[in-house]
Amino acid sequence: MADRDGIPIQITPEKPQPFQRRHTAHYYAQRVRESLATRVSKTICIIFLSLLLVLGIVAFILWLSLRPHRPRFHVHEFSVQGLDQPAGFENAQIEFNVTARNSNQHIGIYYYSMEGLVYYRDQRVGSTPLKDPFYQEPKTTTVLDATLSGATLTVSSQRWNEFLNDRGKGKVAFRLEIRSTIRFRVSTWDSKRHTMHATCDVVVGPNGSILPISKDKRCPVYFT
Repeated sequence: MADRDGIPIQITPEKPQPFQRRHTAHYYAQRVRESLATRVSKTICIIFLSLLLVLGIVAFILWLSLRPHRPRFHVHEFSVQGLDQPAGFENAQIEFNVTARNSNQHIGIYYYSMEGLVYYRDQRVGSTPLKDPFYQEPKTTTVLDATLSGATLTVSSQRWNEFLNDRGKGKVAFRLEIRSTIRFRVSTWDSKRHTMHATCDVVVGPNGSILPISKDKRCPVYFT
């Protein structure tokens, strides 16, 4: 074929488009089922993870509320009568007053026999039973007081002279230890037994009375 000026023009015929095969109804049905299964599995995973998160939060809150706290001990009074006497060891007498506080909200504490011990320079000078076994309700305080004298004290003339030497320096340091075996109780469940030690460092003045730096002081508590 030629144009008006006689220049031949070649016309390339268009190539036929390839035939696009349509998917069958079975194929689309299978795709729908796969998509639905994916959505269902994702929904189940989301629900499971949400429940797991909620259970974790609830367990953490229960752990915080039911985690037992150690009892709190405070020494309020401590005195050594006759400390201003040269030979006071013959009628020496130690008196003290301590409180035990159960600060737990829902946990009780069962105390087996309780003992009070007094130390001077890491040497025991006396001990006495404090209370028979008892149960302490949550959020309650128990008063522990005792007097050590006579056979409950192991104070020799040498030990008393050491007291007097420290007294001449203005203060005498003692350590009061409250010792007991305890177990925690939540409703009808009881924990294992723990040997508890509450150590109260106290300092008395020349007259044998507790100094302000030791009064109402909290005593560290540890278990063995």
